[in-house]
Amino acid sequence: MALKRRQGSMDVVHAAEIRIRNVFRNGLPVYMSFSGGKDSLALGQLVLRMIQRGEIDPHQLTVQFIDEEAIFPCIEDTVKKWRKIFLASGAKFQWFCLECRHFNCFNQLENDESFILWAPEKEAVWIRRPPSYAIRTHRYLKPRHDTYQMFLERANADGISIVGVRVAESLQRLQYVARITRSGRSVTKGHKAFPIYDWKDSDVWLYLLREHVDIPNIYLYLWQSGSSRKQMRVSQFFSVDTARSLVKMNEYYPDLMDRIIAREPNAYLAALYWDSEMFGRSTNTRRELEAGRTEVRDYRTELARLFANMDKVFDTPHKRYIASQYRKLFLKVSLIATNDELKDFYEALMAGDPKMRTLRALYMKIFGRYMGESKEAQGLGGKRWKTS
Repeated sequence: MALKRRQGSMDVVHAAEIRIRNVFRNGLPVYMSFSGGKDSLALGQLVLRMIQRGEIDPHQLTVQFIDEEAIFPCIEDTVKKWRKIFLASGAKFQWFCLECRHFNCFNQLENDESFILWAPEKEAVWIRRPPSYAIRTHRYLKPRHDTYQMFLERANADGISIVGVRVAESLQRLQYVARITRSGRSVTKGHKAFPIYDWKDSDVWLYLLREHVDIPNIYLYLWQSGSSRKQMRVSQFFSVDTARSLVKMNEYYPDLMDRIIAREPNAYLAALYWDSEMFGRSTNTRRELEAGRTEVRDYRTELARLFANMDKVFDTPHKRYIASQYRKLFLKVSLIATNDELKDFYEALMAGDPKMRTLRALYMKIFGRYMGESKEAQGLGGKRWKTS
């Protein structure tokens, strides 16, 4: 789907407040996801200010924090602080420590692909202890089967959920929100609304600055260690998007890595192989390490070999399912994709793509480039562009 951006006449803060106000006007329960990260802090501050101004009813609001066990100490401290703030404002606050499934990017050497949060059999090596007021079970939870998204969709079915999702973070989110707004809807089929969906990173940081909102120290540590603004994504340690923080944060939290490895022994891989194809990375460090290699790998042949031996290479049903989806796309693009694009394809497949976000991005990248070059060739010479 082609997307066209338009410049609005309203500032993003005012637009977000209108969306929040409209959600509360339905009179239904409102559930707000809160993680302690920068986006949820911005959304939380917006909601708090509207409560303080008497624009929305705090008794409709339930703030929900999914405690993923493997989180930085400063994130935990931030959420505890905001729990007190929301409770004092008249809202409810649910702190969940549940046995949910979570993808673990370090399980490439194991026969499972799920990290079970707060697994009872792992209690002796839990990275943290749950607070005394944490909710440990729920009637809508299917322990060890549900992801927290699956659980929340059932638990919050009687109301509307507001989430600090922003389309600037991924192409897939942009397309998803575009489909919703194009259909004339303001919430998803799962009763979710995204009040700050159109905020850029700079909007979030500027709003937090102007509102004097304290941010968790992890963001300062990441900035000091050389992370760019787009790389400062903080969540559960074992997500492939955030595992990079383990490599850089050992200096600031000296005992944290020991606890993480006790809980997940394969976490040492982050320190040894982060700048490698194991994690699908393409950093300056990796390019320097591989600079001495003179051979050019034929990734079309490499992929064909992988797909011919899927049962041996991919050792779990879920991995084989992901590989089958990659194979379908490979059959479509094999003749038009460049070797560099197929390299990205190969490395994403080997690193793991549990939610197939990279697969969708590769689809858009390859076909977008091919269509663009085809139109350019037709405009210049009237001949159809062909790949070599």
